Amino acid sequence: MSIRSARQLAEIGAPGAVIGVLAGVVVGGLASMVGQPLGWAATGAMMLAVPLALVGGSYGVLTGLGYAKPGVFAPAAVLWIVGFPLARLWHYTMTPVVLGGEPTPPDNIATFLLYQALVSMGFAVGFIWLYERLIPGWLAKIKDGNPYAERVYAVYIAHAEAMWNARERRRRARRGTGQGGSRATTTKVRTTRSS
Repeated sequence: MSIRSARQLAEIGAPGAVIGVLAGVVVGGLASMVGQPLGWAATGAMMLAVPLALVGGSYGVLTGLGYAKPGVFAPAAVLWIVGFPLARLWHYTMTPVVLGGEPTPPDNIATFLLYQALVSMGFAVGFIWLYERLIPGWLAKIKDGNPYAERVYAVYIAHAEAMWNARERRRRARRGTGQGGSRATTTKVRTTRSS
C-alpha cells in the first residue's frame, strides 16, 4: 500500500476517529462530574479516546476497502464487540501507569471483557447512527481526490436515489387514487378528516 492510499483511507476513517475521540471526552467529562480530580479525568479521557479513535477509524477504512457495506450494522457490531472491550481493558489497566502508578488490570479479565462486549453493542448502535449522519457530507468533500471515498459515496448516492424513486412512486400512486381513480376512498378520507 502506498503512502497516498494510506492517506486516502485515513481520510475516510477520520469521522469514525472523531466519534471515538468524542466518546473519550464524554467519559472524561462524566468522570469529572462524579468527583474525579481533573487530571485523572483528562488522563482517563485520553487513554480511552485514543483506542476508540483507532477502532472508529478502522470502520471507515473497512468501508473504504469494501469489507464493510455502508449503513449495515453487522460489520460495525463485529468491530466494536472486539475493539470496545480491548479499548476499555487498555483504559482500565493503563490509566494509572500514565499517572505514575502501576498497571491495574481487573481482577477477573474474562468477566470484564464479556461485560464490556455486552456494553459494546449499545456503543455500536450509537456509533453507526452518528457515523451515518457525518460520513455522507464528509465524503462529498473528499471524493474528488480520493477513489476510496468516491466508491463509498457512490453507494450512498445509489441508496438515496433508490429511496427517492420509491417515495416518488408512492406519491404518484396516492395522487392517482385521489384524482378520480376511486371517488369513494376520496369521500371517505374527506369525511374522516372533517369529523
